[in-house]
Amino acid sequence: MSVSNLNDNQQRAVADLFRRIAPVVDELGELFAASGHQLALVGGSVRDVLLGRIGHDLDLTTDARPERVLDIVRPWADSIWTIGIDFGTVGARKGNWLLEITTYRSESYDPKSRKPEVMYGDTLEGDLERRDFAVNAMAVRLPGHEFVDPFGGLADLSAKVLRTPGPPERSFDDDPLRMLRAARFASQLGFTVDLKARAAMTAMADRIEIVSAERIRDELDKLICGAYPRDGLTTLVETGLAEHVLPELPRLRLEIDEHHRHKDVYEHTLIVLEQAIALEKSGPDRVLRWAALLHDIGKPKTRRLEPGGRVSFHHHEVVGAQLTKKRLTALRFPKDVVADVSRLVELHLRFHGYGSGEWTDSAVRRYVRDAGHLLERLHKLTRADCTTRNKRKAAALWRTYDHLEQRIARLAEEEELAKIRPELDGNEIQRILGVPPGPVVGKAYRFLLDMRLDRGVVGKDAAREALLAWARENGVLEA
Repeated sequence: MSVSNLNDNQQRAVADLFRRIAPVVDELGELFAASGHQLALVGGSVRDVLLGRIGHDLDLTTDARPERVLDIVRPWADSIWTIGIDFGTVGARKGNWLLEITTYRSESYDPKSRKPEVMYGDTLEGDLERRDFAVNAMAVRLPGHEFVDPFGGLADLSAKVLRTPGPPERSFDDDPLRMLRAARFASQLGFTVDLKARAAMTAMADRIEIVSAERIRDELDKLICGAYPRDGLTTLVETGLAEHVLPELPRLRLEIDEHHRHKDVYEHTLIVLEQAIALEKSGPDRVLRWAALLHDIGKPKTRRLEPGGRVSFHHHEVVGAQLTKKRLTALRFPKDVVADVSRLVELHLRFHGYGSGEWTDSAVRRYVRDAGHLLERLHKLTRADCTTRNKRKAAALWRTYDHLEQRIARLAEEEELAKIRPELDGNEIQRILGVPPGPVVGKAYRFLLDMRLDRGVVGKDAAREALLAWARENGVLEA
């Protein structure tokens, strides 16, 4: 493919792409042509290669109906799947390449329906016109490699702008999820949303409510895991979309934080998110990022005016954990994600009781025990939550947390802290007390665990004597 208005980097990226994919897409393009049908590389696949990002997933579009696509692809592909065939999409794998082949289409929502109505089209240009943004409305015909850009997507790509191919009101009315996709692409690509599109998003924000929770969740999750999540989140808040999909976020804007009087809680939250991201070691950590975003959402409900002009937010971490669980559950997040994010929100203030290192070893053990598998994330969230501009205060907080981590490491080395268990297991408890499995064994186990956390390793003989004393005091054994 050769296009005069591609810059040198784009020309090289395109040439590299087709060196890699030509054996697959050209062969497939020839199969479709031989069957009297069109085929084109389209959408994100074209956009990403022009941005210098080449993956193994390819999006293609065709005038062939899904059943005909199956007829053409089935003898050629290594495997196929039809999970999206009701929406006109057939999936295929060829070698290391994953392809999604979608029939030219337009889709729109009935005003009272959550599901799009799929209507097939007959031209590539018509298919491109119904796409969300001009940067995703570029295509390359196959097998001839003709570049097709009827809506100026290449210019928008250079300007880093998200603009709809047609009137944004029509585009967002056809599929309201595109409004969230605008915010998501702002986060992933660092692009700005065109003023006309922003105005339409603001005017039509309530239209997003017809979209299913699962589709909203997927867009929000991609947004939070993007390279520029602040851009995506501010787009949601400023257009009013957040009021419908994540209302806890805009509610933070007017809540002044007692520790950070120079900024509201909303701005503090965005800074915490960015600082948490800076502590990631191997790509986006969705649990850490969601915890950073939601860690202070309990403040609006717990805000109290105190004498002297102070503002307090007592127990906002507990309320915040409850609100987090409620919101993520409503968005249909997996149960483990809901549990982990909620737990981090609940624990994010625990460190502030450490003071200057006054915690006993027992308190440190409990901190580790309560964090469990979330300990490393809790370390990062706690450090990220320091947004003070006072460099001396910030340095002191970091030194104190360094000290806590050093104590945790020392105790872990001595006691395998992350694997703390009572020194007597359930079978031993039953044998010593002469009781069958049941509630008594559970209570005894918790007593021994508390003792283990408080006193460390005392040995099985001492644990046995303590268990017998507990049993006599609680009426399990006769005194």
